[in-house]
Amino acid sequence: MRLPVVMMSILFIVNFCVDFIIWRDVKRSFKNRWQTKTVIVLLLSIWALLIIAVLSPRRDAGADLQPIMWMLYTFLSLFIPKLLYALFSLLSRVMLFWKSTHLSVLKYIGGLLALFSFVAIWWGALVTRNNIEVTRQTIEFEKLPKSFDDYKIVHISDIHAGTWGTDTAFLSNMVDTINALNPDLVLFTGDIVNRNTKEIYPFVNALSRLKAKQGVYSVLGNHDYGDYMDWSSAIEKERNNRELIDVQNKMGWRMLNNEHCWVRKDNDSIAIIGVENWGEPPFSVYGDLRKAYSNLNDENFKVLLTHNPEHWKREVSEISNIDLSLSGHTHGMQFVLQFGDWKWSPAVWKYKEWGGLYTKENPEGKELKLYVNIGLGEVALPFRLGATPEVTLITLKKENAQ
Repeated sequence: MRLPVVMMSILFIVNFCVDFIIWRDVKRSFKNRWQTKTVIVLLLSIWALLIIAVLSPRRDAGADLQPIMWMLYTFLSLFIPKLLYALFSLLSRVMLFWKSTHLSVLKYIGGLLALFSFVAIWWGALVTRNNIEVTRQTIEFEKLPKSFDDYKIVHISDIHAGTWGTDTAFLSNMVDTINALNPDLVLFTGDIVNRNTKEIYPFVNALSRLKAKQGVYSVLGNHDYGDYMDWSSAIEKERNNRELIDVQNKMGWRMLNNEHCWVRKDNDSIAIIGVENWGEPPFSVYGDLRKAYSNLNDENFKVLLTHNPEHWKREVSEISNIDLSLSGHTHGMQFVLQFGDWKWSPAVWKYKEWGGLYTKENPEGKELKLYVNIGLGEVALPFRLGATPEVTLITLKKENAQ
C-alpha cells in the first residue's frame, strides 16, 4: 500500500486545483456566507481523510489496515466525482473564448456524472465485492486420461483475509458456494493473507469446512511471505511464514511449495504441481519449477498452480508442456467493464493475461492453456466494480471422447 512519493505529490496538486475550481464556483453561486463556509469545511474534511490515511503506519505489525483502506477509499469516492465536475466546469470556462455566454449546461453535465460516479464507486464497495460469481469453464485436452473426463476442479485465488477483518460472512458464503458444487478437487493459487498470518485466524473454522472429493491444494502468493511488513528480525518473519503454512495444513489444505503430487482415479493419474511465488520485478521469485517437477516435458497430464500469470508467459510456456496452468494475482485491477462476451480491465496495461482462459503454443508446437482467476478479496481499496469475486468451476473434458 506504499504509494510512490511522486504519485502522492501529483494527487495533492490535482486535488488542490480541483478544490480551487469548486470553491470559485461555490463562491459565485451561493450568496449566503454560511453555505460557502459549509462547502469549505467539507473540502477540508476530505483533505483530512487523505492526510490521515497517508500518514498512518501501514507496515507496522500492530497496524490495522482496514481503517486506512476505508479512509483512502472514502477520499477517492469523493475526489473522482469532484474531478469530473471540475473538468466540465473548466471546459465551460474555456468555451467562453468562443462564445459570449457562459455554458452552464456543462456544469450540470459534470454534476450528473459526478453523482453517477459516486454511486457506482460505493456500489462496488457495498454490493459487488460481496457477490460471489461462479464462472463455469469447460476445457478440452487431447492428452487427458479417460478416467478424468468430466473431472471437476474448483479454482479460487486471492482471498486476502485482511480485507475482511474479523467478519466471516463472506468467506463462509464462499465455502458454502464451493461445497454445493461438489467438486473433485479444489485448487487455491495464493495470497490467502494481505500481510501476516494473524489475519487468517478468524477464518480458520470457515475455511476448514471447504471440501472436495480428492482434497484441497494451495500455493503461496506474493502477499504470503510477510514482505509488506517491517519485522523486528528475520527470525520473526520466518516464524510468521512457517506459521502460515502450518495453519493451512491444519485446515486440511495441502501446501505444494515447489513440489508435486499425484491425483488418481481408477487406473489413471494426473500430476498437480505447485510452485511458490514467481513474479516479475518488483515481486520476489521464490518459485522453482524444475524443483517442483523435474521432467517438465513428459507425457503425463499436468496441472500447475502458480500465483502470477507472468510465470506462465515468461517461463512455463517456454520450457514445458504443462497442459493447464492456474493463476490469480491480477484481481482484474478490481475493475472490469463487460458488454456481452467483451471484457476489459485496466489490468491489461500490466498483464496481457489478466482474467479468463488463454492459449499458447510452446516452442515444440504443443498447445498449453492458462486460466487466470480474478480473485475473491482486495488489496489497497475495499471495492470490486464489475470484477465480481470469482469461483471458477473447471470441467476437464477429453477431446474427441466417445
